Amino acid sequence: MAIRREVATDLAARITVASLFTLLSINLLGDFLRTGHVTGLFLLASEFLVVVLTITRRPATLVDRSLGATVVTAISIVTPYLFRTSDDQGVFVDAVTAGISTVGVIIVIAGKLSIGRSFGIVPANRGVVVRGPYLLVRHPIYTGYLIAYAAFVLAHPTGWNLLVLACACPAFIVRALVEERVLSGDLTYRAYCERVSWHLVPGVF
Repeated sequence: MAIRREVATDLAARITVASLFTLLSINLLGDFLRTGHVTGLFLLASEFLVVVLTITRRPATLVDRSLGATVVTAISIVTPYLFRTSDDQGVFVDAVTAGISTVGVIIVIAGKLSIGRSFGIVPANRGVVVRGPYLLVRHPIYTGYLIAYAAFVLAHPTGWNLLVLACACPAFIVRALVEERVLSGDLTYRAYCERVSWHLVPGVF
């Protein structure tokens, strides 16, 4: 029974991610075709990797299924799909926000390629990764996301998008700390944390 529930939960997570990506694609591709703005396409490219890695990820040896972990994970997963394009003028021209978004997406993609099949949705131990951007911070993917999200909000500065960003920031911070708690029992991870002390931003947090 427990195995069936685990399989059903995993399948539901994969279907949910794929469905949300489809909705995001419709929104962002529609904006690109209408306006020619490319900032949103960079976010779309990053989210495509989420779909691929979610499907190919390896089984976890330890998973945090607590209510708190579930809530912050859900918020951080859903937030990129809640962003909406608008016809309002951006804070900067599209070339600037696209450049900022590119930096964020490069960090995200580098992090995801480094983590490979160890990528997961819920806080879990699917193997400790200590290469690539993980040599600088413990959660480079979240760092890249926040940069890309900020760029999107600068390109589409609506009250709704600001609210989504305000929810995403604390969700990623808490999710990072929850993941570290799950991995804290791993000797390899503890040794890694002794070498890399910054969670998201070197010199800041």
